[in-house]
Amino acid sequence: MVGIGIEAFGMRDDAALLELHGGGPLVASVDSVVEGVHVDLSLCSPGDVGWKALMGALSDLAAMGAAPVGALVALCVPGGTGEGDVALGVMAGVSEAAAATGCPVVGGDVSESGTLMVSVTVLGTVESIGPPAVPRSGGQPDDVVLVTGPCGGSAAGLRALRAGTGPGTEYTRPVARLREGALARRSGVRAMIDVSDGLALDLHRLADASGVGFRLESVPVAEGATLEDALGGGEDYELVLVGDDEVSDHLCDEFVAAGLRRPFRLGSLVADPTVRLLGGVELARLGWQHRVG
Repeated sequence: MVGIGIEAFGMRDDAALLELHGGGPLVASVDSVVEGVHVDLSLCSPGDVGWKALMGALSDLAAMGAAPVGALVALCVPGGTGEGDVALGVMAGVSEAAAATGCPVVGGDVSESGTLMVSVTVLGTVESIGPPAVPRSGGQPDDVVLVTGPCGGSAAGLRALRAGTGPGTEYTRPVARLREGALARRSGVRAMIDVSDGLALDLHRLADASGVGFRLESVPVAEGATLEDALGGGEDYELVLVGDDEVSDHLCDEFVAAGLRRPFRLGSLVADPTVRLLGGVELARLGWQHRVG
C-alpha cells in the first residue's frame, strides 16, 4: 500500500468546504492521465505527469470561460520499490500546476494499482453578473472561428523527446488557457472548445454541437510542427473561439490590451452542417479517438 497521506498536501478533513464568491453556477469536469495511454514514463517525470493531469482538467474549465475554485486528485500508483517517490513526484507536479493557475488542491485519495493513473476533478465558477459559461453549441452561420495560438506544439515536442533532440516542454508542461477563456466569455463569444484531442476533431465536435459546418482558410502551425501535427496531434490546449464579426474584432483588441497573444482567424461557420472544409478540401476528423474495450 502506498505510504503517503493526502494530509501531506494540506488536506486534513473528510471533505472540502468551498465558498463560491458571487453566487455563480458551479462548473465541474474530470479528466484522467494513465501511464501507457496518455504518458510514457520513459519520457516524462512523475512531476510532468502531475502537471499534465491538472492542466488537462483545467483546460476544460478554460473552454467554458470559468475560473477555478479547487481540484480533487485521485492518484493510483503501482506497488513496489519507489512507489512513495513516484507519488510524491506526481503530487509535486500537481502542486506546481496549482500554484501556476491559482487552483488549490482541496481533496483527493492515494491508492495502489497495477498502473500509474491520476484522475483530477476540477471545480470552477463564473460571475453571477455577466455572460454565462460558454458551451460548444452556440455557434451560428457566418460566425468567425478563431484559435488562441498555433497548434501542433505538443506533438512536435513528443517527437523531439523520442528523438532526443529537444526538451519537449510543449508536451510535458502544457498550459491551460484560463485567462483567455475568461476574457473570451466576457467579450461575448458564442461557442468555445479546447484543443485537447486535435484541432480538426475538436472543430468537428463544436460544429456538431452547434449544428453547422465550417470553411477554414488557414491553420497556424507551431514551430517545429507539421500541418498534420496541428490538425491531429492534440494536447495543445489552445481554445477555439466563435463569435460574430463585431465580437471577433472586439475580442482581438481585448486580448492585445490584456497582454495576451492575438487570436488567429481560422475561417467561418456556415449553415450547411455537411460542409467541413480547409482550403476548399474536406477536413477529416483527425485526432485522438477515445476507445473503451
